Amino acid sequence: MGTSIVTDSTAYLPDELLAEHGIHRVSLYVTLDGVQLPEVEIGDYDEFFDRLRRSEAGATTSQPSIGDFTSVYEPLLADGGEIVSIHISAGISGTFEAARQARQQLIDGGADGGRIHVWDSRSSAGGQGMTTLAGARAAAAGATGEEVLSAVERARDSLEMWFAIDTLEYLRKGGRIGAAQAWLGSALQIKPILTLGEEITPVERVRTRRRAFERLVEYARERERDGAGAWVVQHIRDPDRARQLVDECRQIFGSDPVFVSEIGPVLAAHTGPGLLGTGGITTELLAS
Repeated sequence: MGTSIVTDSTAYLPDELLAEHGIHRVSLYVTLDGVQLPEVEIGDYDEFFDRLRRSEAGATTSQPSIGDFTSVYEPLLADGGEIVSIHISAGISGTFEAARQARQQLIDGGADGGRIHVWDSRSSAGGQGMTTLAGARAAAAGATGEEVLSAVERARDSLEMWFAIDTLEYLRKGGRIGAAQAWLGSALQIKPILTLGEEITPVERVRTRRRAFERLVEYARERERDGAGAWVVQHIRDPDRARQLVDECRQIFGSDPVFVSEIGPVLAAHTGPGLLGTGGITTELLAS
């Protein structure tokens, strides 16, 4: 009994946090060189990026199937509780819609639809991970599905995340570039800083990786002043800069990060290596 939390692999929550909070995960898929694999089964990121660089066609990504969701939902429903299923922004992925269709399929088969709540995080990666953890903490305190959704929505309202990437080329190839399209064709060698809501949204552009790092540190200070004391750092194939950013942010926030993780192949296929990001939500939303 109680409320179970489901998310997808693009939250990039560390395995130990998934286990600690009893969060269930459904994987998205990556296809490279004609081979499709669940994201969670791709363990060697160096090999993945080597193949991605050599591939003329690049990688494609796809949402979980309806069956992937029902196979997770059905045992949870059989236990007699509710489900809150939190997913990557519907503006950039069909995952949320696949989860909704799975819910409807179960309702058509006689399940109580009021026990299945599917929610669009309007985010991904660290933002999706923190909203998922906020839901898990509410569920652990005995919250109903509707109460968990309320906690998740408060977390999303509090959330802001920025990420810096080395190039817009991967986003352009993957069709996920959103409003940053306006920056294409610039004669300047820029390092874009972006955020994610309903779509990829440009924040500002800087000229060097060093300045991008400095800007993320400045942004962390802004988040701390705004009361967002629960923070994360994420990266793609850039652990050294991630550690440096963690050190800077630890001094700013006076606390350890909620988690630090590497973004996996589904999002990495669309941004390329070299991404570095940070952001946070209000501290009490992740209070134990």
